[in-house]
Amino acid sequence: MLDLAFTPPAPKVIAGAREDWELVIGMEVHAQVASAAKLFSGAATRFGAEPNSNVSFVDAAMPGMLPVLNEYCIEQAVRTGLGLRATINLTSAFDRKNYFYPDLPQGYQISQLYHPLVGEGEVRVDLAPGVARMVRIERIHVEQDAGKSIHDMDPALSFVDLNRTGVALMEIVSRPDIRGPEEAAAYVTKLRQILRYLGTCDGNMQNGNLRADVNVSICRPGAYERFRETGDHGHLGTRCEIKNMNSMRFIQAAIEYEARRQIAIVEDGGKVVQETRLYDPTKGETRSMRSKEEAHDYRYFPCPDLLPLEIEQAWVDDIAATLPELPDAKKARFVEGYGVTEYDADVLTAEREAADFFEAVAAGRDGKAAANWVINELFGRLNKEALAITDSPVSAGQLGGLIDLIASGEISGKIAKDVFEILWSEGGDPARIVEDRGMRQVTDTGALEAAVDAVIAANPAQVEKARANPKLAGWFVGQVMKATGGKANPQAVNDIVAARLGL
Repeated sequence: MLDLAFTPPAPKVIAGAREDWELVIGMEVHAQVASAAKLFSGAATRFGAEPNSNVSFVDAAMPGMLPVLNEYCIEQAVRTGLGLRATINLTSAFDRKNYFYPDLPQGYQISQLYHPLVGEGEVRVDLAPGVARMVRIERIHVEQDAGKSIHDMDPALSFVDLNRTGVALMEIVSRPDIRGPEEAAAYVTKLRQILRYLGTCDGNMQNGNLRADVNVSICRPGAYERFRETGDHGHLGTRCEIKNMNSMRFIQAAIEYEARRQIAIVEDGGKVVQETRLYDPTKGETRSMRSKEEAHDYRYFPCPDLLPLEIEQAWVDDIAATLPELPDAKKARFVEGYGVTEYDADVLTAEREAADFFEAVAAGRDGKAAANWVINELFGRLNKEALAITDSPVSAGQLGGLIDLIASGEISGKIAKDVFEILWSEGGDPARIVEDRGMRQVTDTGALEAAVDAVIAANPAQVEKARANPKLAGWFVGQVMKATGGKANPQAVNDIVAARLGL
């Protein structure tokens, strides 16, 4: 594994306080396993179903019902661990986390505390060109989700929907290596990207399929380094946990507010109380939810209904052999193989489908030209129309064909943009569109020379100005392009103008 020291931490110093303070952040990201069935039952996991329609007898905790472990969910968790370069524990076990709430019909949650399926790993977080951080993963444990309490249908009543009860979650626990709000959002963004590449979680934060609990504390400058050296959490301040964050923007805003709240308390002579808090996006503030529980408060004990889970190394190796190329490796290959910039490679690899689209366009073509068209024209138009790459009206084959026409000199970049608009709205074959609509670029030297001579003859005063200031020669090129309806080869026109004017 890469050591965190290769990218020194960049602490967030909170401005506006009377003294200097730094932030220390750890995160617990709950990722819903991409599986058609729940962790311990065959009930469906589809989102948006009628309340309490995806509930089996096991989910509802009917007497005598026993959980049966879904092997595919375990495979997905192992795949995730491998994607995060983590240790896979061949022996793990499930525990009961005991607490009582209306949306938890069993009165306990089946989770993993003492023996998780996945051990230590790491995530590389790119913060800016040439600036990266390694965030250590402490563990990934598999657990079942709870249901959902609904309070806004009737002010006097609360309702419970058990559809999510028993859905498989991967709780990805980081070390307290994150040092600022922007870094926290970048970490979740990168984690989401990896999960989507792996196909182990769809990363849909709006539906609650990926949400984060954020642990925030403040410390004096230098305290974090002493913690890293000794492992003693006493060097860090008292942490507060902000629950169920499902937006990158809200994660940043909540951390900013919480840091300032804690600083104000300490600088006024008070002590931060360890507690669980919620973020109110309307007011832009966190508020107390309950005192922070420790493990002993939940009375964890081994789940008597499930034997320890033992998997074989050969099975893990088989899963590892099926892993896709992950974002960091794909980005490096794009920079090396296609000659694109790191920034462009970041954009192109943000989503696996977008990267695949680019590779189809770039196959056998100039990588930089393909990247420019995919990022600037295609992605720009998709963003404007709020469309995903999978819904693009222009296919990779069509865009590649358009680039071929530019490379062969049959059309100019300006004409290509007109063809792109036709492809977007009407579809068709780029070469056929150019042929049928007479859009082919004029490359006949004789015709271009005649056009240049006509413009020069009609503008003697401009000729003298251009000879005195060669930068004005572009005016003649523009006039020729206008006279030919934009079909003239710009470079050829430029060369002829320069020769005629003696530049």
